[in-house]
Amino acid sequence: MTMMYFTVATAYAVALTGLTLHRKHLVSALLCLEGLLLAMFTMLALTSETTTNSNSMMQPLVLLTMAACEAGTGLGLLVATTRTHASDNMKTLNLLTC
Repeated sequence: MTMMYFTVATAYAVALTGLTLHRKHLVSALLCLEGLLLAMFTMLALTSETTTNSNSMMQPLVLLTMAACEAGTGLGLLVATTRTHASDNMKTLNLLTC
């Protein structure tokens, strides 16, 4: 395992740990999800660079597009929940009372 793959795997593990342990605010959960997606993008870009298959060159771009859509949707949900609940605290959010 090269140093670059180890660094990307460590970044993925740190983002996953942050997502599981620090879910107090919606912003921190969204930032951890972005870290996960960026680590996956870097890993896909590294593997598509080393392989000669032309089909694997498009996968990082598709993942980056999905990450941008996820970020936009997450920020939209953050604005909507902050307007309705006056906080982004995860404990105050209750999906049963709309």
